[in-house]
Amino acid sequence: MKILILNESRHTGLHAHTEKRCAVSPSTVSKLVRKGLVVFIEKGAGLLSHYNDSEFESAGATLIDTADEIASEIDVLACVNAPNKLMVSTLPAHTVVIGHLDPFFQKSLVNQFAESNITALSVEMIPRSSRAQKMDALSSQASLAGYVMVMKAASRLPSILPMMMTPSGTIKPAKVFVIGAGVAGLQAIATAKRLGANVLAYDTRPVVAEQVESLGGKFLNVDIGETGQTKDGYAKELTDEQKAILAEAQKEAIQSSDIVITTAQLFGRKPPLLISKDTLSTMKPGSVVVDMAALSGGNVEGSSPGETVKINDVCVIGTGNWSEEVSRAATDMYANNIYNLLDEFIKDDPPAFQLSFDDDILAASVITHDGQITNQLLIKSYEGA
Repeated sequence: MKILILNESRHTGLHAHTEKRCAVSPSTVSKLVRKGLVVFIEKGAGLLSHYNDSEFESAGATLIDTADEIASEIDVLACVNAPNKLMVSTLPAHTVVIGHLDPFFQKSLVNQFAESNITALSVEMIPRSSRAQKMDALSSQASLAGYVMVMKAASRLPSILPMMMTPSGTIKPAKVFVIGAGVAGLQAIATAKRLGANVLAYDTRPVVAEQVESLGGKFLNVDIGETGQTKDGYAKELTDEQKAILAEAQKEAIQSSDIVITTAQLFGRKPPLLISKDTLSTMKPGSVVVDMAALSGGNVEGSSPGETVKINDVCVIGTGNWSEEVSRAATDMYANNIYNLLDEFIKDDPPAFQLSFDDDILAASVITHDGQITNQLLIKSYEGA
């Protein structure tokens, strides 16, 4: 069984972005080889995550100059991001393609997978269940994103996060407000608290208040009526009336904060606008806002995808690709997610990918198979577009 790993840094994606992560690490290559897989890696695939070709070779991988050398013979293509259409056209039928395929916003690519009889598995669709935790790439990368967003904000703030008492006077701790207490938000809360800040957080799901408080943060209670979460743990979309109530209630917290971090994203849909320019104008000069969703539409009015901008002397960070700021850790975690997925579903001798739609993980995450789009959520989304 042959698996191909691309050097994704060769291909510039959205917002002039050069991918720094790799779908495998030397450690996971060793484990894949022990399972009986033949691993082909494009040269330089790990350089931006600080893994040299020699480390992959020592782990048992076969290095190739370009994917074209082997693409027509492979069984599995493991990626960080979706392969381009030219690459897909070179793959043999029944190849299993695994990666962040962004299926809700890449309809033409998904159709190409189906037409090419490719089995496409989108890691974003892996359910948030206990059994799937070890494969949950969204959560592993979001956790790193939460850490990185706090560090980037701290580096831009013209003050410090912890309280400092000196003979020259006392500096009060910075106030950090985190909107959204999912995986990224909780890690942002924990990181800011460890750095000594006073942390306030809000989420539309009251059930997470206890988690916020367990990390040392305070939870902002706002009565906006019935809210909740989906079966996969994502926040449900609010009504326009709820959004208006929430925006007004959060305004005071935003005004008094030194750092605001927004992490609100809706699965398969554009993120909600949480902070208007009018609200930004009420913040103290030198304050910092980090918009986690800037690349996909933005939580903050005026944030610029892939950039850091000043709005009324407030620094608004929308650089995105957060986990890649710690690319080695991001590669290690993502590579483990991919290995755990392959280890779960590659069986027998010789090894083969065992696909069964009776399995809840595969039923949710496989989006094309046998020439068809198989995911019902995706089909409904395309029909409603």
